[in-house]
Amino acid sequence: MTLSLDYAALSDVGRVRRNNEDSAYAGPHLLLLADGMGGAAAGEVASAAAVQVIRRLDTTEISGDDMIEALAGAVHRANERLSELVEEDPEREGMGSTVTALMFDGQRLGLAQLGDSRAYRMRDGQLYQLSHDHTFVQSLVDEGRISQEEAFTHPHRNLILRVLDGRPDSDPDLEILDVRAGDRLLLCSDGLPDYVSDEVISASMADGTPDSVVVELITHALEAGSNDNVTCVVADVVETEPSSGITPQLVGAAAELAQGGTGRPEPTIGVRVGEGSDGGGHTSGLDPEELRYAPRPPKRFPWLRRIAVLVVILGLIGGGAWFAYSWTQKQYYVGTDGDYVAIFKGVEADIPGLTLSNVYERQTLQVDKLPTYSREQVEGNIQADNLAGARTIVSELQRTADECAKPKPTPTPKPSTPPVSKPPASTPPKPPATIPATHPSTTPSTTPSAPVDPDDCDGVR
Repeated sequence: MTLSLDYAALSDVGRVRRNNEDSAYAGPHLLLLADGMGGAAAGEVASAAAVQVIRRLDTTEISGDDMIEALAGAVHRANERLSELVEEDPEREGMGSTVTALMFDGQRLGLAQLGDSRAYRMRDGQLYQLSHDHTFVQSLVDEGRISQEEAFTHPHRNLILRVLDGRPDSDPDLEILDVRAGDRLLLCSDGLPDYVSDEVISASMADGTPDSVVVELITHALEAGSNDNVTCVVADVVETEPSSGITPQLVGAAAELAQGGTGRPEPTIGVRVGEGSDGGGHTSGLDPEELRYAPRPPKRFPWLRRIAVLVVILGLIGGGAWFAYSWTQKQYYVGTDGDYVAIFKGVEADIPGLTLSNVYERQTLQVDKLPTYSREQVEGNIQADNLAGARTIVSELQRTADECAKPKPTPTPKPSTPPVSKPPASTPPKPPATIPATHPSTTPSTTPSAPVDPDDCDGVR
């Protein structure tokens, strides 16, 4: 069963803004909305250009999963068109546009989303948001840092993170969605959901025709104090021939530019002039949307900016190199300087054209006076925590060399004792004879110092 769309589109400049930067298109196979930004006339140009490129998808020749590829290609072509417009007029630098598109093949929908305009579906009395906002506040909601209710009143709820702006990273969200008879679809710029709750939107979507619903929704936004352009596209999915016919509807900036209009368009709905207005639709205060839609300064003197960036990069590299060099000059180690032990300042590293260490203190201790183990340690460099630590290492090496330089003690022989024989048991004892005293042939030496293990001094030259 092939379904059809019964649609209506309406755009209002609003109470505050001087020009309409929204553009929208509704056709038998495509619903499209673009909210321009950039200040002056750049926002109008951006949204109108996006709509003029993407509206070519309103055709019966694309269906099924091919809608995803078609939507992606159309958004990229629109992005390239914005880039061309900026090249033609540098004053447009910084302009951009949201894109929310629903492509319809009679059985399913293809969704493309970039920015914070929204797509909704009303089914069985329940309103569901099909699109995902590319905003700072939505990122906070996604991370669980604030609730959806807090997002509705957040002061930075209009700050966009992704948008169609002529740069190569403008990739949309793409999705295939199911659709059935009785569904009601809504595309709207942020001038509606930023001021009207989902409950009020749902109540308005529940009854009436697409024509009456777009009028009611925009009226709610204006009465709620919306200071932005407000644009809505509503479509019913029906099994019969659509009462709206098959004639496409183009509204907002795209329609104004197509007609060659340059002045401030009149609102489609009569509203009271709000307080603080000068009576001509201008307010004395700053329009908060100007902060969101303000164009970035045009790129003047690009070579100066490139030089400045290069200087900053070189400065960072030079600063990092100086910091690293300063750190090396606070390090110490014990090594060899020719035949002598020395304390070095810096670190040992082989970098062509750069010396990172030098002799800080040359010692009187010769390397050859150290045993093999200590000599190998010094020749391989002994790292120290600081200068005091390096001097402590040298003191230990000197003590080892001094111990090994002492002569080894000669063992002292023990005095000889003449043997004494016992008389036979059967012989009566004789009176003791006078025996001359004997003296050892050698003289005992003085007590030696603590012996040194000869293995500890192996290799001393």
